[in-house]
Amino acid sequence: MSESATGSAPIPLSLADRAILAMEGPTIAGHTCKVIRVGTPAPSVAALAAAVAARLPLAPALTWKLTGPPEGACWRADPAVDLQAHIAQVACDSRLDDAALGREVARLFRQRLDRARPLWRIDVIGPLAGGDTVLVWKVHHALADGTTLMALARDVLWDSHPHASAPARLPDAPAQRHHHAAVIRRELFPGLRASPFDARIGHQRAAAFATTPLSSLHAAARCLAGATVNDAVLAVIAGALRRWLHHRHGALCDVRVKVPVSLHHEGQPQGNSDSYFCLPLPVGEPDPRRRLQAIQAATALRKTHHDAQELDELFTRLSRAAPGLRRWAQRLQVSPRTFALNVSNVPGPRHPVSVLGAPVRSMHSLVELAPRHALRVAVVSVADTLCYGLLADPDVIADLDVLAAAIDEEAATLSGT
Repeated sequence: MSESATGSAPIPLSLADRAILAMEGPTIAGHTCKVIRVGTPAPSVAALAAAVAARLPLAPALTWKLTGPPEGACWRADPAVDLQAHIAQVACDSRLDDAALGREVARLFRQRLDRARPLWRIDVIGPLAGGDTVLVWKVHHALADGTTLMALARDVLWDSHPHASAPARLPDAPAQRHHHAAVIRRELFPGLRASPFDARIGHQRAAAFATTPLSSLHAAARCLAGATVNDAVLAVIAGALRRWLHHRHGALCDVRVKVPVSLHHEGQPQGNSDSYFCLPLPVGEPDPRRRLQAIQAATALRKTHHDAQELDELFTRLSRAAPGLRRWAQRLQVSPRTFALNVSNVPGPRHPVSVLGAPVRSMHSLVELAPRHALRVAVVSVADTLCYGLLADPDVIADLDVLAAAIDEEAATLSGT
């Protein structure tokens, strides 16, 4: 989706967009979501719609809607987007506690987007008893990945436009490519260990949230040469899974995690442009520092060998080959034996932001589940806060609150606080 929407000219879907659309079914929708909690003054629906309408030319992708049959669908710009159909108040009890708010967000999340309109919607919850308001912003994942959605938020939602660095441009691939076989062995053939989240996905959803200070995890990562904040986030998730499995009396064995990697270049990101690598989370390791060391070593190996870029090149080649090879590659990429859990981490605004004068207190991401993957974790930052959004099938994971609480505990442990 690198073209600009000009008039009613069709805008082709990328291979990634089509793959996301193909995952939809009776129990799986294809959208992602930002749960944005703001303080006072509470933004009204009318004021929010007017503000977004005035800035919509900055974000033409929010005017695109799907047209045509599924096998030949494309995007077309809607010349008259009805903002009243995209931004609405939710009738609910203002005394919602955190658990009830999570249930309400999960209810809104599982509602499908209207295919007759551009594929996004903002539901406004509140003001709540303490004066806060929650914006539940759903955007179809075929329209935007995490990096693109942050750019859209900057363009139409935040009051100010603090300078945020563009997604880092990945290093150019070396002239001598790494051998695909080594990458395939690391990324796609990890073994036959069963995933604790491998189950048939129903249509119900549960949501839970956690927040941790970004600066403390950054300090923890700095104590280990070469470690990053994302390494520390993965170490926190590994420790939280350890606590959750112990709570369930489950086996404390490694869990394969899929880590998305943005392939956006400098400039305004559009659509979906990412790859990934997979690695084992050392859930069986009791020491949090050793977990971080193991994760840092695993991510460093994959970065050194450019696994994410190599996989992107490999699957691009396969997509142009025989249909049988393409279908095999697609099945392999989503197999619960390839990875058990997807954990994404997207940088948000580096400085505090606000919406119509109301300061953003937190911003959590929720991303739809995939077949045979009953849990998804998405992390996004805003200023000095890391916000963790957990989405699950409650018929498979009935104790998501235990996992969310474990994230807070593990972050404090790793940070030494």
